[in-house]
Amino acid sequence: MKVLVLGGTRFFGVHLVEELLLKGCDVTIATRGLTPDPFGDRVKRIKADRTKEESMKTAFKDKAYDIVYDDIAYCSNDIKYALDNIACKRYIFVSTISVYDDLHMEIEESEFNPLQGETIWCNREDFAYNIIKQHAERALFQNYASRSAAAVRFPFVIGKDDYTKRLFFYVDHIKRGIPMKIDNIKEPLGFIHSLEAGRFLAFLGDKDLTGVVNAGSKGAVSVEKIIEYTEGKTGKKAVISPEGEDAPYNGADRFSVDVRLAEGLGFSFSKTEDWIWDILDYYILLP
Repeated sequence: MKVLVLGGTRFFGVHLVEELLLKGCDVTIATRGLTPDPFGDRVKRIKADRTKEESMKTAFKDKAYDIVYDDIAYCSNDIKYALDNIACKRYIFVSTISVYDDLHMEIEESEFNPLQGETIWCNREDFAYNIIKQHAERALFQNYASRSAAAVRFPFVIGKDDYTKRLFFYVDHIKRGIPMKIDNIKEPLGFIHSLEAGRFLAFLGDKDLTGVVNAGSKGAVSVEKIIEYTEGKTGKKAVISPEGEDAPYNGADRFSVDVRLAEGLGFSFSKTEDWIWDILDYYILLP
């Protein structure tokens, strides 16, 4: 099976590629060529700037794939530049729970319907993150309805390899005594491990599902629990102050995602509390 991964050089994209290689897929990764990858001669590589239509047209002329995974599409124009220029039988777009206007426990896929509302063709800087992702989903399902496509809505993705360092922020600030401004300390939040995110994407590739699907580890963990665990392991107290640095998960209301649709396909998600403490231990031990 010929598979193209747009992105794939870091975080859950790396785990996706590794899973695809284990399945025996012929994998090509497409990036701007700025970030090294760990795959050696196990993958093919294409240079392309996915935010530029002409670059995508040139890079993928006369090429065809069974599956395209788009790890780095943000806006409706990203979807357009991919699907207008890449011949593929199936397209899987990495979306986000940010498309939901109302975060709460056990959010179901039906709570944001990309078939409703007008698609606005936009670039990444045109609107806030949640809005451009909504328009990306609308573009996919309204304007490319004949294509076999799925959009995977992830909650916060975390792992030892998380380049965003959002979870690490809390650990590092506690260790160094740096004040933090936190506005949702008691709210339980939904997560998925980067390894599990990669595994689920690979799993979804040859399934019949089209449309949107939630994917997340079970349960939710509050910032308060993260802080209490870190304080207990380090012997240092968090400094929480209105004048502190804004914490990365600020603004997120309590939420988790309903994953019955995904698990109905045969995938089994882990429990967040079974692995998040190991990631915190790793961060705590970092210099």
